[in-house]
Amino acid sequence: MAPTPAFTIATLVTDPSLYEQMKASFREKGFADDCEFLTVDNTGSRQTDAYAGLNRLLNQASAPLVILCHQDVVLFGDGRTELEARLRELSELDPCWALAGNGGGSGFDRLHIRITDKFGDNQRRNGPFPVRVHSLDENFIVVRAEARIGLSRNLTGFHMYGTDICLVADILGWNAYVIDYHLQHLGEARMGPAFAASLDQFRRKWNHALRERYLQSTCTRVLVTGAGQPDLVKKLRLRTRSAFFGLRRRIGTLIAK
Repeated sequence: MAPTPAFTIATLVTDPSLYEQMKASFREKGFADDCEFLTVDNTGSRQTDAYAGLNRLLNQASAPLVILCHQDVVLFGDGRTELEARLRELSELDPCWALAGNGGGSGFDRLHIRITDKFGDNQRRNGPFPVRVHSLDENFIVVRAEARIGLSRNLTGFHMYGTDICLVADILGWNAYVIDYHLQHLGEARMGPAFAASLDQFRRKWNHALRERYLQSTCTRVLVTGAGQPDLVKKLRLRTRSAFFGLRRRIGTLIAK
């Protein structure tokens, strides 16, 4: 039986030359024989979108740590030694971490960046790191396999999945962080009509998923709503709705007679 790999590096590939450059940089920086590299082949006209493709790779991955990364990232500074050190530090800080990346947001217009890209070399914005965030940039995301986290089944496209997976993690009780891990991203970061469509789809899905709702279990009733409401308001609303449903049942019984 083959030993369990230490890392799985998972990538959607449209340009084999870019991918081979990425893969070579990973190997040079220590991600070698005890690591597995998994890909989705998007070089042809038939494309697998990021949500479906990366979910497939997460399911196939054998390692306890899965790196979802773009084909156009290059390791040129930090490598495996630095990543393992950052993740050990993160585990000591927060045993419930599930996601780690090099860019993300923690609040309105509050970004945390550790990268070299088209916007500048050796960027270190809004540290010190690690910083807990509610979104991660898609160029590089480490997923802790133990958390059993995936991307939404009912979203498609190639955008917003870094935010989507962070929301899924939060709902399941796990946390996401930007860590001090420096690499180069060669991407152009273009935002066109496809991005606008993905954003609209993302907004509609999560507005529905996080909607207020009244839940009936086999033994109780629960009103699930925003945390900002006082408990008294929640209780009054729950009692009002309980009374309404109770009255509706009694009316139904009378009509049946």
